Amino acid sequence: MPTKHLASALLFTAALSACTPDNGTQNTASGSGDKTGSVKLLNVSYDVARDLYKDFNPLFTAEYKKQHNGADIAVQQSHGGSSKQALAVANGLKADVVTMNQGSDIELLVKKGLVKADWQKAFPNNAVPFTSTTVFLVRKGNPKQIKDWNDLTQDNLKIVIANPKVTGNGRYTFLGAYGYGLKANNNDDAKTREYVKKMLSNVEVFENGGRAATTTFVQRNIGDVLITFENEANLSAKQFGNGEFEIVYPKYSVRMDSPVAVVDKVADERGTRQAATEYLNYLWSKPAQELGAKLYLRPADKDVLAAHASELPPMETFNPNDIFGTWDEIMSKYFSDGGVYDQLTVKGK
Repeated sequence: MPTKHLASALLFTAALSACTPDNGTQNTASGSGDKTGSVKLLNVSYDVARDLYKDFNPLFTAEYKKQHNGADIAVQQSHGGSSKQALAVANGLKADVVTMNQGSDIELLVKKGLVKADWQKAFPNNAVPFTSTTVFLVRKGNPKQIKDWNDLTQDNLKIVIANPKVTGNGRYTFLGAYGYGLKANNNDDAKTREYVKKMLSNVEVFENGGRAATTTFVQRNIGDVLITFENEANLSAKQFGNGEFEIVYPKYSVRMDSPVAVVDKVADERGTRQAATEYLNYLWSKPAQELGAKLYLRPADKDVLAAHASELPPMETFNPNDIFGTWDEIMSKYFSDGGVYDQLTVKGK
């Protein structure tokens, strides 16, 4: 297994650190109703979603007060790698809602009896308010001339990604590369494995989350290319990168869905179901969809997406479930101990 660099303790930038709500990525404050009518919710989410919810929460609380005669509501956040966050909820973190980047993370909570099996029917678009895709962030001038997935196997290239074993961001990177390999090699799995193994051999750092990978690439100046979500790459290049980075859009990439769900058992115990449902429903409102688009997330609202076509250009993407099966099948075959990812990861680096 390639050596894992420790996650940087450095802040990405002062501006970026301001995007971290509640003074950290883990906040265990509870969500509950009280006798005064005020409500507290805890949203447990994946790490690079902090920029969205930093701005979304004030929008929602203002609307909630308007709809409920000035009643108080507070939303607190917990951010980290998507699968680690789901495991934390499964192990007792009292989330009222979860907003993840991989359906299997919510399915884990279904298996634990925390979320209802029909959670995808509770909200529009199979409970996915936004999507994204995997792109490449390179340094100014693109000195390594990265144009597509095939360029990631060139000699002496240093890649930074989130660790596919523990993060959704990393898994989408792996599946994006594998899906590209299957298409480029006419579904020849042996040739695809050769390609993916070579690409993984160029990974310099496997970070513990998407935001940690960004920090390593941008702040610590490690690597020639960062593979990450489109919204994270745009925020890095256009808001925090001072013109030092460029985004490369591959011709064919994986689609990332960001599913959401009420944690039914917690919400029912605390009496927060109505507020939790309203909170998630508001993600499909025009203000929220516009906010997501401005932060380079692809909104479910087609009109909003079309209005932001210059920032979110049309791309050919694939749904990983269409190629690799259900998330349970994907996790078992590709990311379990001894699975395809482990088989293709170069040892002793």
